[in-house]
Amino acid sequence: MGPVDERPIGLFDSGIGGLTVFAAVRQELPAEQVVYLGDTARCPYGDRSPAEVVLYTRACLDYLYSLGVKALVVACNSATAAALPELKGRYEVPVIGVIQPGVRAAIQASGRKTIGVIGTTMTIASGAYQREIQARLPEAKVVAVACPAFVPLVEQGVWDGPLAEDVVRRSLAPLLAEPVDALILGCTHYPLLGAVIQRVMGPQVVLISSAAETAREVRDVLHKAGRAAKDRVPRHLFLTTGEPAMLARALVEWVGLPAAQAVVHQVRLDPDAPVAADPVAFGTPASSAGGEAKPRTNPHPHRPWPRPAVGHSFP
Repeated sequence: MGPVDERPIGLFDSGIGGLTVFAAVRQELPAEQVVYLGDTARCPYGDRSPAEVVLYTRACLDYLYSLGVKALVVACNSATAAALPELKGRYEVPVIGVIQPGVRAAIQASGRKTIGVIGTTMTIASGAYQREIQARLPEAKVVAVACPAFVPLVEQGVWDGPLAEDVVRRSLAPLLAEPVDALILGCTHYPLLGAVIQRVMGPQVVLISSAAETAREVRDVLHKAGRAAKDRVPRHLFLTTGEPAMLARALVEWVGLPAAQAVVHQVRLDPDAPVAADPVAFGTPASSAGGEAKPRTNPHPHRPWPRPAVGHSFP
């Protein structure tokens, strides 16, 4: 048996919605350490152009890759749709998005072959889910609806109640007229509205969480490659390009971490220089000079996760 790969998983989202993927990864892989990077300074991605999303996604993934992670998880549907096809070959570790896992689960769950998809404006406009479903199940009918009001609702902490139900019911009206029996929650924020969405759609509709399905995909990829960690208490690192307090609050209220473990560090990312100039907690960074050079390869693929730099506290 080869050495255990103790490197962390790099998990990126445009904001705090990717914490639903982080929570699911913790459940599926309790021994794994995760570096979470939320690009909250530029959130939401769903209202940006595909070119902007590619630029920002590349900067975030380059930064995580420079920390020596063993896998990269793009826990953002907009980034998966716009950037993953272009960036997947850029790194020498597995890169996992959120679209394919959710599609596979929806096809398995749909008896009527009428599948609903909800997501941000950009995700739905990209057609990524529609193409993936119909490539796997050509006879499927796909009803795709953009729900731009959902992310602001979640970011404001309104996950249930009369306001949430009113917004959800109005947004999902086009789906209620269709015989949908599986609904993909095509944004990692949306599971936080899952109870309301289920009430509105009815018990006959199976909700497919891209967060849960992506975590299972990460589990399967790591186990197949022999890279899964074993028998340890992990310590996680949380980074944001925006206000740390918002992510820290979400870690406590959404994920259920004790406040002492919800320590968030702010990093500065320059999209024109793919590797950040402001490294946090992980050794010496790759050069922050501009240009399109491929990120450096980790020369020690099975090294222990480096100790945090002086001045940062971890659980």
